Amino acid sequence: MVNGRNSESRNSELIVRSSGNVFADLGIRAADEKQTKVRLAVAIQQIIQARRLSQTAAAKLLDINQPKVSALVNYNLDGFSVERLLHFLNALDRDIEIVIRKKPRSRKVARIVVTEAQLSAV
Repeated sequence: MVNGRNSESRNSELIVRSSGNVFADLGIRAADEKQTKVRLAVAIQQIIQARRLSQTAAAKLLDINQPKVSALVNYNLDGFSVERLLHFLNALDRDIEIVIRKKPRSRKVARIVVTEAQLSAV
């Protein structure tokens, strides 16, 4: 017995493999869109940090006000569309490629994946 609990019950915890999308794993609606927004926002945040931009300077580059930059870098993304986040990346001198391909038969549903490449290069 450990801390009043049977050690057997401690070892019987269920481990569930992640789907790769925490929002889907939690059963949140529009999980692909939420994950896409977060990944785009992470990329934006990394660029802003790498350039050592203040929120005011970032706001000027992105053509938004400072409170919106604050929301963005704090991942309060409800007010931002995927398209708008892509526009911000362009404003930060990043090219964006969108590749569309048929999903593999091994997967039940199609998905959206955002992959960063060479974000560390300012």
